[in-house]
Amino acid sequence: MGKEHMRTEKEMFQIIINTARSDDRVLAAYLKGSRANPNVPRDIYQDFDIMYVVTETESFRADLSWMDPFGKVILKQEQDDVFGYGDRFGLRSHYDRTYSWLLIFEDGNRIDIGVETVEAMREGSNRNKLFLPILDKTGCLPKLPPPTDEDFYVRKPGAEQFRGCCNEFFWSLCDVAKGIFRDELPFAMAIYYAQPHHMLGVMLGWYIGSRTDYSVSCGKQNKYFKRYLPETIYRLYQQPFRSDPLRRSPQGR
Repeated sequence: MGKEHMRTEKEMFQIIINTARSDDRVLAAYLKGSRANPNVPRDIYQDFDIMYVVTETESFRADLSWMDPFGKVILKQEQDDVFGYGDRFGLRSHYDRTYSWLLIFEDGNRIDIGVETVEAMREGSNRNKLFLPILDKTGCLPKLPPPTDEDFYVRKPGAEQFRGCCNEFFWSLCDVAKGIFRDELPFAMAIYYAQPHHMLGVMLGWYIGSRTDYSVSCGKQNKYFKRYLPETIYRLYQQPFRSDPLRRSPQGR
């Protein structure tokens, strides 16, 4: 990727739209994800989340030559891959209705592209309010308001949720302590990040919501914590990423 010219956003959209326009199987195309979100800072690592609305999906899966205009692929993951995103999100089915690929190209650009039938598009399972039409040959796309990330705003918790979060945080720390005592780093760290650290993120999200009238999103995996948390709290939040609990425990010395 070093010497390869990285195509601009304008160039990439031109390729994406021209590919859709020249393929009779493609009825429409829309953008979703971060590039459709007006609140997300722009950078070169943003992928292009594209969905083609198509007459059928099977021919797209059987012959991938329709992707050739996008460029040379150096890394690919698709919905049916073992251990891939289809596994993670429970999407390894209904391929006759919708299917997708994650593609990284030689120049560093990335496209996450899917195909879905008109019926699947109308059900809306592949989209949210971050929806921006970029091509509609047949008038099949819905008329929706401008893109917004409000689907992902922090939601105010109820009393039961708050108590449950606190309980899970302290309860799961018992297993972390057990792993540290036994000098079992993989176990201790896996439990820590899967359970108490996750609950900490939930609680901090609610804290941010309480300071913003629940009108912002913390982003995927809380990536905008630095933007919304007071500096002193964010510094404390960073500390576990910079330490080895076993090295600092009595058993790890």
